Amino acid sequence: MARNGEELRELMRRFPAGVAIVGVDLEGERLGLTIGTLIPLSLEPPLVGFAVRRGAALHELLRRAGTFGVSLLAADQEAVAQHFARGVPPIALWEGIDVREGDGPPLVAGAIGWLTGRVSAEVPAGEDTFFVGEVLSVEEGARERPLVYVDRGYAGA
Repeated sequence: MARNGEELRELMRRFPAGVAIVGVDLEGERLGLTIGTLIPLSLEPPLVGFAVRRGAALHELLRRAGTFGVSLLAADQEAVAQHFARGVPPIALWEGIDVREGDGPPLVAGAIGWLTGRVSAEVPAGEDTFFVGEVLSVEEGARERPLVYVDRGYAGA
């Protein structure tokens, strides 16, 4: 039985999680955040879910925008994952990042796949909000190995 969150964190560190970047753009204000919580929830209708800490800058922008993009990172994109996990100031967040240009949310180039979605539900979950998103588009990228996070570090799966 877990007596505290630290015991749960230690166990979950041993379980690999895929790494993705959630990107949001609202009237030119662009933010991105590294997540390891992206999960498919339903195929009909297509839904995904992910958690964002309520104190993260992306949290409120995502709530206001209502739409998001997800880039599923390839094994060679560890530097990108670290960049978006570090809390780089918003003005410099996308500098030096190869972005796929389009009219929707920002998507990281070179990923193994991308999806866009619309927030359909928000569930309070401890320090986080679990966002449920209706998937609007899906695109596969190169057939590369995915980037995973396990035991406090990144690795190729």
